[in-house]
Amino acid sequence: MAPKSETEAHGADDAEVEPFWRAKPLEAMSAEEWERLCDGCGKCCLEKLEDWHSGELTFTNIACRLLDTRSCRCRRYAERFRFVPDCRQLTPEAVRRYRWLPSTCAYRLLAEGRELPWWHPLVSGDPQTVHIAGQSVRGRAVPAAAAGDPERHIVDWAS
Repeated sequence: MAPKSETEAHGADDAEVEPFWRAKPLEAMSAEEWERLCDGCGKCCLEKLEDWHSGELTFTNIACRLLDTRSCRCRRYAERFRFVPDCRQLTPEAVRRYRWLPSTCAYRLLAEGRELPWWHPLVSGDPQTVHIAGQSVRGRAVPAAAAGDPERHIVDWAS
């Protein structure tokens, strides 16, 4: 049996209660709620290239060395900043500033006043829908150690 979505989990009597991501601004969310916004796609853990002249960003399919490309989760999440110095902490302020977050990122969507997509685990109730919908890096990312020239790994599906 599939897990219930956030709204279904409250039961019929609570059907009118707004889910936390609609009821609260990003700044008011608890640490647990904040972490639950991550859909587990892994796109933010792909290397990006920036054109120094135009500032244009392009995504590659090259995964951070800590990204488990099967689960699309960080292998050392609690210690990631120690192992990957250029890993960035997401905060409500940073989300509004980071241009490199994928257009499908829940943090970015909510910061822009948009809705979460049907495949987001908080909406679907199933953590696998991000993968089923083809919105994750599963089966698409390559390890940095095996990548070679990053320009040969530019993709448009991750942005």
